[in-house]
This record gives sequence, structure tokens and C-alpha cells, in this order.
Amino acid sequence: MSDRLDVRKTYKLFIGGAFPRSESGRTYEVTASDGRFLANASKASRKDGRDAVSAARKAFGGWSKRTPYNRGQILYRVAEVLEGRRDQLVAEVRAAEGVTEKQANATVDAAVDTWVWYAGWADKLSQVTGNANQVNGPFFNLTSPEPTGVVVIAAPQQSSLLGLVEVLAPVLLSGNTAVVISSFERPLPAITLSEILSTSDVPGGVVNMLTGDIAEIGPWLAAHLDVNALDLTGVDDADVARDLEAEAAVNLKRVLRPGTPTAQSLQRITPFLEHKTVWHPIGV
Repeated sequence: MSDRLDVRKTYKLFIGGAFPRSESGRTYEVTASDGRFLANASKASRKDGRDAVSAARKAFGGWSKRTPYNRGQILYRVAEVLEGRRDQLVAEVRAAEGVTEKQANATVDAAVDTWVWYAGWADKLSQVTGNANQVNGPFFNLTSPEPTGVVVIAAPQQSSLLGLVEVLAPVLLSGNTAVVISSFERPLPAITLSEILSTSDVPGGVVNMLTGDIAEIGPWLAAHLDVNALDLTGVDDADVARDLEAEAAVNLKRVLRPGTPTAQSLQRITPFLEHKTVWHPIGV
């Protein structure tokens, strides 16, 4: 019987490729599904949210200009590193969600497979969502998809890992950058995923992870003029979702409402794409 004390961790935020504490200095206790203390997590403030948006905007130019094939390689690398840390993630999912070891293993497997699935779409997206449009005249008219920009994501509250991956991966593969508000009560898998992203060739600022209360920091992010889209999948409170959607109208952000399926689907990708149309004379 060891009398060694556990090392109690305080998990940090993930902003701009670094792991800062909240500028407010606040933390909150994270407990297991059975009430056991697991760790402390930083509680993000609206200033942390602004810093995350700034980092995402700074990273957008480089990430969106990478070739789709290269983005697919990086997403696949995330799957590889995640697979290597599966034991830790299985333990965290079990503690957070109160599931059996078999169920937790299946969840981690599904999370790995989701990264691989979206990685495979990266260099095929243009062919599937782009078009050669029929026009009445001697022109080529071509439509091609482009990323929307900075996307704020409210991660699912109950599915601490798989739900998070299902909303984050489709945003990244098309060249967008993300500010994610993780599950409030179950944030540890999200922070572990942040550590995985930081060692998986994902450039700093492409993903920024905030642990905190969506009702507190969400309105500031929804109204931020440098945010282009809002994914409200993880907002369980209808009143909060309505208020955030109203705030997003200030600069006509795209809004993905709660209830959108999170399974592997093009339905998760297309809301965060713009379409550029080019006219070109035939024979020139």
C-alpha cells in the first residue's frame, strides 16, 4: 500500500499553441461521474475568448492556404497520436461519462476513426461540393468551395471526446480555424485532445480550446466581429441558444443550430464553406 500523495493537476487553456492559465486566475473542480475529485480546470473569461479569436484569426491565413492534401495528412497524424494515447483517453472517458471500459474503448475507437474519415475527405471536397455550372454563353462558369474563417464551436456537453471530435474535425479539414468551448463538467478529454493537437503538426492557433461556461463566455464570442460562424451543437439550453443566435446576427455569422446530427457526414462540413464562382471565356 503506497502512502504517496497524488499529483493534483490544474488543466490549462489551449490558446495560440500554448497552454496559459485563465487571465482571471479562476479555476473550478472537475469531478468524475461518481463525484470523485479528478482535477482543477481553468475557467475561461471573456478576455481569454478574445485572445482565442485573435489567435484563430492569425492562424487562418496559413492554414487555409495549405493544400487540402496536406491538411488531410495533418488530420491523419492527429488520429495516429490519439491512438497512441488511447489508454489515458479511455480512463478519462470512463471517469467523465460513467461508462464501462468496453464502452469507453469503443468511444475512443470511434474518435480515431472520425479523424481518419474526415482526413480522407480533405482532398476530395472540392470535387464533390464544387461545380461546373451551365451558362448561356461562351464561358466556363466554375464554383469552388473556400473556408468561411474563424468558427466558434460549443462542444457537446455529454459526449466529452467523441462529440467534440465530431464537431471539430469537419471545421478543420476545409481550412477553417476554431475556438472551442469544451464540455463544462467533462473537460479533461478535451484538454488531452489539445495536448495531442499541439504535437500533431497542427499549427498554433488553428484550434483554441477553452474550458468554461458557455452561458458566460458564449455571448462575447457570438458577438465578436472577427468570428465568421457559430456552431451551437453543444448548447442544451434553448434560451441560451436563442440568445447566442441573436448576438451572432450583428455581422451575419453563419449559425449551425442545436440538433444538427454529429455523425460522419458532409452535412457537418458544408455549413462552414463559402463558394467562389469564376467566369472564364472559352478559348482564352
